[in-house]
Amino acid sequence: MKHKGILIVVSGFSGAGKGTLMKKLIQEYDNYALSISATTRTPRPGEEDGREYFFLNRSAFEEKIAENGLIEYACYCDNYYGTPRDYVEKQLEAGKDVILEIEIQGALKIKEQYPMALLLFVMPPSAQELERRLIGRGTETPDVVKKRMNRAIEEAQGIENYDYIVVNDDLDECVKQLHEIIKAAHNTPLRNEEFIENIRTELAVLSKGEK
Repeated sequence: MKHKGILIVVSGFSGAGKGTLMKKLIQEYDNYALSISATTRTPRPGEEDGREYFFLNRSAFEEKIAENGLIEYACYCDNYYGTPRDYVEKQLEAGKDVILEIEIQGALKIKEQYPMALLLFVMPPSAQELERRLIGRGTETPDVVKKRMNRAIEEAQGIENYDYIVVNDDLDECVKQLHEIIKAAHNTPLRNEEFIENIRTELAVLSKGEK
């Protein structure tokens, strides 16, 4: 029985370790594709088009918006960011589970378009640990850390909209747990309607043949 891929939306507080988790999940297991976002921002040193992002100019990005070529998009600091629809849907049709790392508002927009999307929220073991990780990065000022902690308070109000929470305490254990959740999601009845209908048809045919 061949499965179509599942669209997996991963959100979480800044500092919860989403990026590290996703990279390790893709390294450990071979059926995942990390969605590549499109953006109008200028590439940073070392970034390549089609690897970190699809880099588009503003008119090309707005053309994609007009033709419904993006699953979701937003504008941050005068630059557009969005998820190209064709890339995602090709991967899903090929049977790949596609991971999108997106904040809460974008995640809920995707759920409206793809009701079978699996929404996962990555959490730290405690608020104190989240703050410790943010400070431990050594790349952000105390003001930025405070802003991120305040943002986490807002984001915490939407966690109930997700299908599962995953607590990122031990990295290896968390990756294993993520993979098990996704594997189990493939076997829900709603994601196997065609297979179930085929079995029903076969049962009806066999039943008639026995009479």
